[in-house]
Amino acid sequence: MFDSGFGGLTVARALMDLIPSEDLVYIGDTGRYPYGSKPLAEVQTYSHELARSLVDDFDVKAIVVACNTATAAGLDEIRAELPVPIIDVVEPGARALVTATTSGRVGVIGTVGTVSSGAYVHAIARSGAPVHLVSAACPGFVEFVERGQTVGDEVTVLAERLLAPIREANIDALLLGCTHYPFLARTISDVLGPAVTLVSSADETAFAARDRLTELGLLRSGGVGTHRFLSSGDIDLFRELGGRLLGPELAHTERWPLQGA
Repeated sequence: MFDSGFGGLTVARALMDLIPSEDLVYIGDTGRYPYGSKPLAEVQTYSHELARSLVDDFDVKAIVVACNTATAAGLDEIRAELPVPIIDVVEPGARALVTATTSGRVGVIGTVGTVSSGAYVHAIARSGAPVHLVSAACPGFVEFVERGQTVGDEVTVLAERLLAPIREANIDALLLGCTHYPFLARTISDVLGPAVTLVSSADETAFAARDRLTELGLLRSGGVGTHRFLSSGDIDLFRELGGRLLGPELAHTERWPLQGA
């Protein structure tokens, strides 16, 4: 699996807990994060490099794209080129959101790239659910998480400003459309109030991965899998911050070399 940085560790944790017998390789592209403000064509290039490395260098049997922006940038070319199933976070997240609402008024927040792509608008439309969706980009959230600053006055002030359109829309379920955002769940919940259910795609993506592997006869049963974590950026920072977010598994983080570096 790969992500632009640390956020995908929420999905990694869910996968490790749900299918502990599977080996897992996680690449955090912290040498080039954040993806959310970058042109989608550039993100497509990064995604292709990461996915190709997982297949060529690690011989993976499936890839989880644990990055909403990378998914929003489009995975059709990767799916067509690579000989393994590709599981993304958008479709599972959209399904979970429409299931969580009782009023039919829902929201999604994400990076500028994810929201502007309309990925969740299209995914929810494909679901056929009769819901009204309100979207909002939240620039700055990822950077706070990457610094390990998930609570405090600065984060709250930013959240109050960015979430104002969501709060005014009177929704009852909000999808955290970026894998970094669950780390800000406490602040987001404080701003929106207890009537709004926060939905994270991490668990749903893990279920989708398990079901896809089962369907293809690829799911391993028995034993305990190995877990490898790689970063294209500062290894010590990834180990320190990622360890606080995920756990001791990141103690042996390795370097993933940037293409052309």
